[in-house]
Amino acid sequence: MMTEHYITSSVTPLDNLDVLSPFEVARLQDKSQGGLYNLFRQCALAVLNCGSELDSTRTVLNRFRAFDIQISQKHRGVQLDLINAPATAFVDGELIQGINEHLFSVLRDLLYVADKVESCCEGLDLSGTITNQVFNMLRHAEALRPHVKPSMVVCWGGHSIGHDEYEYTKRVGYELGLRGMDICTGCGPGAMKGPMKGATIAHAKQRIFEGRYVGISEPGIIAAESPNPIVNELIIMPDIERRLEAFVRLGHGFVVFPGGVGTAEEILYILGILLQARNSSQPFPLIFTGPAGSEQYFETVDRFIRATLGDRATQCYEIIIDDAHEVATRMRDGLAEVTTHRKATGEAYHYNWQLHIPLALQQTFEPTHEAMRELCLSRQQPDHELAAQLRCALSGIVAGNVKEPGIRAIEEHGPFELHGEPEVIEALDQLLQSFVDQRRMKINHEEYEPCFRLAAASKAS
Repeated sequence: MMTEHYITSSVTPLDNLDVLSPFEVARLQDKSQGGLYNLFRQCALAVLNCGSELDSTRTVLNRFRAFDIQISQKHRGVQLDLINAPATAFVDGELIQGINEHLFSVLRDLLYVADKVESCCEGLDLSGTITNQVFNMLRHAEALRPHVKPSMVVCWGGHSIGHDEYEYTKRVGYELGLRGMDICTGCGPGAMKGPMKGATIAHAKQRIFEGRYVGISEPGIIAAESPNPIVNELIIMPDIERRLEAFVRLGHGFVVFPGGVGTAEEILYILGILLQARNSSQPFPLIFTGPAGSEQYFETVDRFIRATLGDRATQCYEIIIDDAHEVATRMRDGLAEVTTHRKATGEAYHYNWQLHIPLALQQTFEPTHEAMRELCLSRQQPDHELAAQLRCALSGIVAGNVKEPGIRAIEEHGPFELHGEPEVIEALDQLLQSFVDQRRMKINHEEYEPCFRLAAASKAS
């Protein structure tokens, strides 16, 4: 059946996919709380809804309420039956090949996490267990490439950015691609798509036929940030904390473009790691960059970092405005340092085992109203611990903006409340208000209602 907006079709994987057991098929079809059906349906819909300008999981799910997905094992292997799927995912009735690949990547990762990851790390402490879980998930996704010199540049930035900023992300991606660098992003639109788009042109000019465009997402955000079509390696991590660790273990250098709360969360995460004394000897290229006109954004972010984490944190990054060529040459030099360091220390090129990540940045944070109120937003603690607490605060705001459980919690109990030291709260208020003023909170910025309230404590926590 086909209508103006929907298509019903059956698809099989383009590449090899291990046959599924009856148990795995049953889990994917299980609609109970412990089953995988609802999660699989949500992630599959996000993949099929590629190119959407919606950034609310709830809005996407409501728009495609009639969508269903069924899985079966045929004599030739796995088959997915797509019912009332978005017609934009098809050309002349056939599913676009890149979307087909993404669909089965979702299937691969959800099953692997559910069935294998939890039992892969016996005998390790909790921090080591999480790091090894991330390693096993990336290895299972075939994202680890031994013996290849460091070339993976992680690009972070907002999905809701202006035209000039988007064009600049393409220019940076182009300059990186000309120098043989691969791109890894959060896989969505905006600053996650632009660098990949620029790199594809550069790779074509340099006759690089195996350029890597790695997209790392997680179930809670994927419907709000559908994978862009340039991604040729889609990886679904189980939560934001493992997603962030996957970025820093897999990536060799980092470029941060203008963004909103999610980008600020990523910045705090990486600074919380780099502020660790155990990581001080590791070369870790980290560049903040944007086009002319983005100076105010980076001034605001830099001021916030100085006010909360201190001047030492600002030594972990450099800011380059409106110079894509300079960004690429600085990143080229940075990757050369990474290569030299890893050779000297015997570290793997494909996974940064030596990087120490504090457990506070690894543990899953569930942004309930109680958990948000109890965050310790005070400078009377080590800078990396405050970075972890601020990261959780911003993660909760992201959940309240675009994730279905967070949106529902706000509707039921009102905005999240954040309490802390007056100076920290004031800095956070200025940062968040700047995101609102610059229309960086959501794509539909005119409809934005803050999902948070800030309150300074009478005493430092």
